[in-house]
Amino acid sequence: MWRRRIQNSFGLGLYVRITGETAANLIGEDNKKLLSCAYSSTSISVDLPRKLTKQDRKPMVTSVNKLKREARLVKTHRQTVQEIALKAPDNGLLVKELVPVAHEVYNSRTELFTCVSAVAKSIPIYTCSLCGEVHIGSPPHRIKTCNAGALSYKEHSWKRGGMKHILPVVESFHLYDWVGRAVSHNERLQVDRIPAIVELCVQAGIDIPEYPTRRRKFPVYNVAGRIVDYERRFPKDDLRGQGINTHGFWSRRQPSRENLPDFKPDDIQGVASRGLEAWEKMCSGAARLMEKYSVQTCGYCSEVQVGPRGHRVRNCYAHKHQMRDGQHAWQEATVGDMVPPVYVWHVRDRHGGEPLVNGLKRYYGMLPAVVELCAQAGARIGEKYAGVMREDVAVPDLDEERLVV
Repeated sequence: MWRRRIQNSFGLGLYVRITGETAANLIGEDNKKLLSCAYSSTSISVDLPRKLTKQDRKPMVTSVNKLKREARLVKTHRQTVQEIALKAPDNGLLVKELVPVAHEVYNSRTELFTCVSAVAKSIPIYTCSLCGEVHIGSPPHRIKTCNAGALSYKEHSWKRGGMKHILPVVESFHLYDWVGRAVSHNERLQVDRIPAIVELCVQAGIDIPEYPTRRRKFPVYNVAGRIVDYERRFPKDDLRGQGINTHGFWSRRQPSRENLPDFKPDDIQGVASRGLEAWEKMCSGAARLMEKYSVQTCGYCSEVQVGPRGHRVRNCYAHKHQMRDGQHAWQEATVGDMVPPVYVWHVRDRHGGEPLVNGLKRYYGMLPAVVELCAQAGARIGEKYAGVMREDVAVPDLDEERLVV
């Protein structure tokens, strides 16, 4: 055997490198051309997130046993009537050291959307009209992974896509009061929905006139499992949101675009590099914010709610929603739930002109769509994505595939 392949769940492998002398003894000097497809790197491949079916539930961030232990501990504390001092942000106050992080995440998101819209004018984006798969670059691939309709694993029906296909926006109900009650089903049309990443930044300290929120000066307390707000009982100089409309943001003026970054129209590589840097800053900053600020997601659908608890709107139509009366199965969210990374096939040579074929799909790598778009525009990809790009695995020709073990 020339090499040993250890397949993972995506069919991407980790290969054993063979020296040139050993390969020459095995295949002969005349067939040393095949050596280009008989090697690999010693780096460890990274498994992509498994594509969940409609019946599968998202993996839990915190184990069920730990959640049960925490619930029993909370139940024990409720039996004793005493005042429990809460920490920020559970007490309604801001985490001061995370306020600059919230501003960085919000500015990075604005810069990212600006860069992606500029790069998308030069590099085409395709999406399947049946299953919604995305491909970056022309021509689109011919890999038979379309599972829409009665026939599975067929070729895609491509059409031109846009920025919304590579940067899908996940919305959340905007909360005027972080420690207030959850949104009920009857209030679903009265409370506005905004991008979840923006809602997280607003709750973490960004003041946006279009999205008003309550800023407390004094913390709330937990007494026997109930939240007691002393500002509401003794308001002092707090106006309790008088004169502020907590909904109806669609009728207000759009935010100003004066602070958007300026780019040179001919420097596509520079724009792509700034966009990739903004993507990394946004994801890493959101992960830091979510360590303190709770974000909930449904275990079966893509619904997200920023706040200490999920809403009570019965709009879930996922697996077994009849048993839950349309309510969501809330659990702790991850950054991937707020900013879903749309994975696409990685094209190594954009100017090659040859599409990716189905017979060699186990040799191709994958990248998030935003990263792939910036890579094709000339941005340098760091070592973080080396395991999924598979640049160190040579792709054989179609006539050489049967000779590769």
